[in-house]
Amino acid sequence: MRKISTLILLFTMTISLAQNDSIFNRLQAISNNGLTFYNSDGFTITSETLNYPFTEKGLKKVYRKYAVKKDENKTKDDQLAFNNYFVTNDKEITEELVQNNTFYFIENKDKRITIIQFSAINKRDKAFEHTIIKSIIEKTIPNENYASMKIDSINFAGRKIKLGSNCSWTNVNTVQCPYYGEMNWSVHKDLEDAQNTVAQQLAITKSRKSGKVISEEIVDIQFEGTDTKAKKVIYDFTGITSVLARMSGGKTLTIYYVATEVRGNYVSCVLSFWNNDTITENGLAPLLEEVMKLKK
Repeated sequence: MRKISTLILLFTMTISLAQNDSIFNRLQAISNNGLTFYNSDGFTITSETLNYPFTEKGLKKVYRKYAVKKDENKTKDDQLAFNNYFVTNDKEITEELVQNNTFYFIENKDKRITIIQFSAINKRDKAFEHTIIKSIIEKTIPNENYASMKIDSINFAGRKIKLGSNCSWTNVNTVQCPYYGEMNWSVHKDLEDAQNTVAQQLAITKSRKSGKVISEEIVDIQFEGTDTKAKKVIYDFTGITSVLARMSGGKTLTIYYVATEVRGNYVSCVLSFWNNDTITENGLAPLLEEVMKLKK
């Protein structure tokens, strides 16, 4: 009986380690001034530790900082091996798109409160949340998953791309290079999740009141060496936003929405450039050309 129990334990540990390795292959992080930002599977995740004890008084201060209302339900997650409470709330973006937020307030090993927030569109994943939380609290996320705030190169779905000092992070997995383009991406566990993410990002673009989509088409591209298709959108700004855009010389934004398999990873990616950015012979801004080509 003891041998069977040992085998079951070893099998469970092997599965757990494999799941962690898989998530770490998809996870990227940036730390800045006490806040750490993570991206994986279309989730935006943040973590922060505040110097308050995990007591009623300490938690009240943290709830206030995170704008958690008194009447919001604070529930203990018994599946976590740490003292904790979590709160969920939803923010409607459109009739079909809802941003699902989950806040975990956790007593860490230093007896202080670590806050971990998960945000995604139209989804929650408890198993995913538990794995990330355990990795953050136990500090088991590999160093190579963390990107430097100062960009020299980026890890794009397993490939290192040299960019130089002209580019900067505007969020984790979101790179902006003045007059050279911008892109954001996420690595997913399957293609369907990647496709849903780019479809949601396109829907959010269409819902914005700052402008309107003036053209939309499917185009053939080569993305990281893979032949695939992208949704190409031209977005025209209006009103005050249009005036501000024109002051910098820009008027329209060309946006590509891509979801495909890259080196065994499933990637969602949104790439864009202004009409007055540097445009290459291939018809793209230089940053976009680092990962994609238009097929003639």
